[in-house]
Amino acid sequence: MTINRAANEIIVRMQGVSKSFPGVKALDGVDFDLRAGEVMALLGENGAGKSTLMKILSGVYQRDEGQVTVFGKEVEVGLTPRKAQELGITIIHQELNMCQHLTVAENIFLGRELRMKDGRLDNKSMNQAAAQVLERLRIDIRPTDVVGNLQLSKRQMVEIARALSTDARVLIMDEPTSALTAREIQDLFQIIRQLRDEGRGIIYISHRLEELQHIVDRVTVLRDGKHIRTMEWQDTSLPEIISLMVGRDIKEKFPRVESVRGKPIFEVHGLNAGRLVRDVSLTLYEGEILGIAGLVGAGRTETTRAIVGVDPKDSGRLVLDGREIRINKPMDAIRQGVVLVPEDRKRDGLCVKLSVTSNVELPNLDIVSTPAGVVRVRQVADMVKKAISNLSIRLPGPHVDAASLSGGNQQKVVVGKWLARNSRVVIFDEPTRGIDVAAKVEIYHLMNQLKQQGIGVMFISSEMPEVLGIADRIVVMCDGRVTGELMREEATQEKILEYATRFDYKLDTAAS
Repeated sequence: MTINRAANEIIVRMQGVSKSFPGVKALDGVDFDLRAGEVMALLGENGAGKSTLMKILSGVYQRDEGQVTVFGKEVEVGLTPRKAQELGITIIHQELNMCQHLTVAENIFLGRELRMKDGRLDNKSMNQAAAQVLERLRIDIRPTDVVGNLQLSKRQMVEIARALSTDARVLIMDEPTSALTAREIQDLFQIIRQLRDEGRGIIYISHRLEELQHIVDRVTVLRDGKHIRTMEWQDTSLPEIISLMVGRDIKEKFPRVESVRGKPIFEVHGLNAGRLVRDVSLTLYEGEILGIAGLVGAGRTETTRAIVGVDPKDSGRLVLDGREIRINKPMDAIRQGVVLVPEDRKRDGLCVKLSVTSNVELPNLDIVSTPAGVVRVRQVADMVKKAISNLSIRLPGPHVDAASLSGGNQQKVVVGKWLARNSRVVIFDEPTRGIDVAAKVEIYHLMNQLKQQGIGVMFISSEMPEVLGIADRIVVMCDGRVTGELMREEATQEKILEYATRFDYKLDTAAS
């Protein structure tokens, strides 16, 4: 469908918008506008107010002050998500918000189901319409697939498909590529360009600044709840944008600390677990950060899940500090000092309805309780205070719900609760997904600190510059196997990709 809008027509205008939550002012007199047929990048650190501003525009939050105009008409206070959708505004949230037990088609049409004359759901029509949207996005999944059975990247694409199915004229994308493969990102960018050419306005929130050059027309930067600057993309640069976001220059994107490699801390021998973990062996040493690279589906996450007992092992041995250990469930790993910071923080890493204090406290009850089971309140408070301070977690206070924090600060809480245990091995699975530039550097500094303390650090990342910049040694996986190992000095993107594409030759040859 073509949207007939004059070029450069302002279709969204927000003036003097303010919003406060208990103990914090999230937005302070922010101005923002969006034109027809443009992609506007909305940038800032975690907690800068980006998501809050967009939730006001989409009806999730109500503004305290300010004026909002959409397609030339002022929008009264009391905007709801349904009313926003009727105005042509759709938001794709950073944290996926779907019903895991429903099919892809049922999620796409949730709340606006197609029905037959007798009132029954018209599943056939919904499946057909969903198939058309999925085909447009070139997503290789079926409308009848259950969402809960899909990989995170596929669930992300379903969220995007749902938004596009509403024929939105204003599309808000909050970190849409955080869980996508390179091919899926390319497909998404093609869709974004198509929507822009149709005259739709797209607001694009992302911490992956390097991808902006491919699609962005203008940039708006927020910092500490205030509007800092709006500028044309061609008139700025990434260093300038980063400086505006953080209010200072970040001299080192990937800070590195040199240290001498010591004795082996943790060893994995012949680990097998399901289809995607096949005879995996690796060693983690003192004084190093071990990166695990590979393409989506290589078995990296599955390997870490098997190590810490989330998924069952078929065979294999684990050795910690020269002693063989048994890990059959996550609690076994935690007590042994082997902990995992998972990729999906909302589903696997946090109890979002509980406070930050409770989230840090829960996995550490064994070390903050008396033999009689009484929790030492002062010790818990000190533990939480230390986690907040060490990771620079931005929050009004330790008793706020984890759900109220920005995505990046939620990730910091996940990291903080495990570091409170003085763990021996810390495994990070995509630790910087959805985190801003400055917060990424803080996580890198944290990993370096652990390395210097003699703690084993292992991390998975889909961002090759990150792996090359932080890891001292890189293990590459493909198709469930370790296919290569590279020291930092010899590692390049080309070599990593070579190992990451060493698939087994599985084509059956017919017997002659």
